[in-house]
Amino acid sequence: MQGLTTSPENTIAENFGGDAVSKLGSVQFKLNDTPDLSGKVAVVTGGSEGIGFGVVYTLLKHNIAKAYILSVSQEVVDGAKEAIAKELGQDKADRTVWMQADLSDWPRVKEVAETVRRDSDRLDILVNNAGRGIMTHQLTEYGVDRHMAVNLFGHVILTSYLLPLMKKTAAQGSTVRISNQASNLHHGAPSDTKFASLDEINSDAGPNGQYGRSKLAVVLYTRWFDRNVTRSGHPNIVMNATHPGFVSSKQSRTDIFEAFPLGGFAMSYLVEPFKKDQFEGAVPTVFAATVADKGGQYLCAPAIPEPGSELSQSEELGDRLMGLTGSVIKEKMRGEHAGLFDDIALR
Repeated sequence: MQGLTTSPENTIAENFGGDAVSKLGSVQFKLNDTPDLSGKVAVVTGGSEGIGFGVVYTLLKHNIAKAYILSVSQEVVDGAKEAIAKELGQDKADRTVWMQADLSDWPRVKEVAETVRRDSDRLDILVNNAGRGIMTHQLTEYGVDRHMAVNLFGHVILTSYLLPLMKKTAAQGSTVRISNQASNLHHGAPSDTKFASLDEINSDAGPNGQYGRSKLAVVLYTRWFDRNVTRSGHPNIVMNATHPGFVSSKQSRTDIFEAFPLGGFAMSYLVEPFKKDQFEGAVPTVFAATVADKGGQYLCAPAIPEPGSELSQSEELGDRLMGLTGSVIKEKMRGEHAGLFDDIALR
């Protein structure tokens, strides 16, 4: 995007761990810079481990009133709550609410969103963090590429059904922030990506291509939302996409072997000393979720706005993606969307 450039120093700061490396970045932000969040409410997908846990921990440390954690496994959540209670106190742990949700189970995502809307009178922060990593091609029970189903479609559904509550919160004078987890690997999306049909996104582009295509979609959705929601009447609802860098996580230590049984060794072991930990990886997400006052950005760690790939800057491609997103979700969910999705997300 015009005015944004990438420098070697920024590239290093964005991708690798260590305080000295982070300081090379042209825009600085540390987790300790997180403002006081008293009275605010957050929803975090994948908030029980990895980057998501780093985000939830930081929000609680800075006095968030309630954090809804969407996660597949209660066992992992229980472990996370125990760690929070031990380090931040039981009061902070009790501010978390676990909700079981697989982002590829779209009716369940809708159900969870509706539960949050009934349970809370506000929503200040939405962190769309959960995702499928670099893995092989697989279709969901709906017959949709699992990378796209989880990394984009599931979060679009969640955001859409939570949007009325976020609009209500913004109308009270608060800035509502949404952070979407993207990746620099969106540059690896197939160069002929058109988002023209379900058959196209269901085509096997290889592990890196599948992942890159879904993360390209995340950046395009973020910029589409900024044009069609934020700048179309809701300036206090701000959505940004983030790139955490190379983070030591289940995806990079374990899941990578599913796609690359031999090649995964380099990512899992040889690169491990240079990776960020879960808290370093959480930095750009926390910035986007608590400080950013401008939407439609692609924010790389620590908080550096980057242009992203040429494809990610195409408004035409973004419009085509969201048109396809709407048609796929409505077809697969049939009556489950109950009209709400049409009204607030893909009008």
